[in-house]
Amino acid sequence: MRTEPDPTLRFSSRVGHYERYRPGYPKELAALLARECGLEPAARVADIGCGTGLLARVFLEFGCEVTGVEPNPEMRQAGERLLAGVPRFQMTGGRAEATGLDPSSVEFITAGQAFHWFEPDAARAEFHRILGPGGWLVLVWNERQPAPGFMAEYEALVRGFAWEPNRIEESDIARVCGGPFRKARLDNRQLLDCEGLIGRLTSSSYAPLPSAANYPAMVESLEEIFARFQQDGYVTMLYDTHLFYGHVAEGV
Repeated sequence: MRTEPDPTLRFSSRVGHYERYRPGYPKELAALLARECGLEPAARVADIGCGTGLLARVFLEFGCEVTGVEPNPEMRQAGERLLAGVPRFQMTGGRAEATGLDPSSVEFITAGQAFHWFEPDAARAEFHRILGPGGWLVLVWNERQPAPGFMAEYEALVRGFAWEPNRIEESDIARVCGGPFRKARLDNRQLLDCEGLIGRLTSSSYAPLPSAANYPAMVESLEEIFARFQQDGYVTMLYDTHLFYGHVAEGV
């Protein structure tokens, strides 16, 4: 899980790349949760680690009321700016272990690409506190699909230039839920031009920043891969969107 004193600050220098180049989530996600968990328009949702609002948008478009909880000031400001004027949305400072929300105030807790920063036991107690009876925890995660060609070349480049953190651990999900949870998968994809491909990798917390000595070499390698695999000026990044959802037992 967490390996540095305050990981909530590690995206401060990447906000611009994050808001422009991170993939969103399939709209089918809301329909799946409606079938599986009874998600309804106007449901109250707390989106933990809301960032620029990529996951919040799915629920807002479905008609939900969303409170974004984001500990990083720069990311929080970006989310507020990008979703300014959107009805049924508000943003607040806070973190998974201390959201600042009222007891039993939401029906769904969501987190996209943020769960691996949570402290499982403290988050479990806080989630149980803010969820109403029968409420759901929904974790959403985009993982790049293993595939030959462009995807394989991109994976090799990432391994060569960037340390990538551990993937989401189902044992930690079990700790937060305190009981069984369900799983689902959706297809997702992202069309990127060359600038977007560079920005996509730079948006990742583990990638070299422009100030790093190896950043020019990384960009050169990305440009070479793009030139070989682009079609009509774009490459396609393929993702599996994983969903983990369940109820949260009382924290211990």
